[in-house]
Amino acid sequence: MFAALAALIGLAMVFGSVFAAHQKPYAAKLTAYECGFEAFGDARRRFDVRFYLVAILFIVFDVEVAFLFPWAVSLARIGLLGFFSMLGFLAVLTVGFIYEWNKGALDWE
Repeated sequence: MFAALAALIGLAMVFGSVFAAHQKPYAAKLTAYECGFEAFGDARRRFDVRFYLVAILFIVFDVEVAFLFPWAVSLARIGLLGFFSMLGFLAVLTVGFIYEWNKGALDWE
């Protein structure tokens, strides 16, 4: 009964939005936004690999920086060993960042 009710509510929301929403896109909606290429066209065409590179670099550096908060919260308990371990981690992160910068991965031309 619960699954049927959940399916009914889900279908009602999907079909309700189709019927209630304004479905007439205008020219500004169809222009290229952040992705850099046209919104509609052939899905199999090639596009620049720099989009993937920027996304991968963002994920790598963002996830590594996310480790800083738990480390800062527990710094009093982990002592000097934890402190110097994180300094080593940040050194590796900095070396990777400098390497990417020197290779030109952050340049958008």
